[in-house]
Amino acid sequence: MPKAASSVLVLVAHPDLRRSRVNAALADAVRGLRHVTVHDLYGAYDTAGGDRRGARFDVPRERALLGAHDTVVLQFPFYWYSTPPLLKQWLDEVVPYSRVYGGKGLRLAVTTGCTAHSYGPDGRTGFTMAELLRPLEAMARVTGMRLDTPYVVYGAGGLSDDALKSAAERYAELLSAG
Repeated sequence: MPKAASSVLVLVAHPDLRRSRVNAALADAVRGLRHVTVHDLYGAYDTAGGDRRGARFDVPRERALLGAHDTVVLQFPFYWYSTPPLLKQWLDEVVPYSRVYGGKGLRLAVTTGCTAHSYGPDGRTGFTMAELLRPLEAMARVTGMRLDTPYVVYGAGGLSDDALKSAAERYAELLSAG
């Protein structure tokens, strides 16, 4: 008998998902999966005039969502070697600083504007993507989450339609596997 897929929370953190070609395609690819909940963070906490600074999270609701799923996926565009500001604020306010999520999986789904070669010792950044994602790895460790291999879509702005379709299909397959 095949193993049942675990429940997955995909926390999408793109400041303008409606105008995003790549992050929107990734979210759409997994939105229909039965065991996946897609939560558009900026869509849920959009404030008047589009200003999301100082958003007030419904912390009990957000923690309930987090606790109700076996795996959490943080899906975001890589901004200046970090997460978008609302995701950082969400992590600061919603995720407790303790090992309360022991055994829960954490996956990062990251899109970048630069090519894969840019993220290496000889590339533009001088650092690998794994090195740049270390703060999120540390957060996973402190909270007791098991960090899975990140899913990175490099060169998002220059992807052909076929490459984008392939990236979205791989993402759906990855999350289908639980």
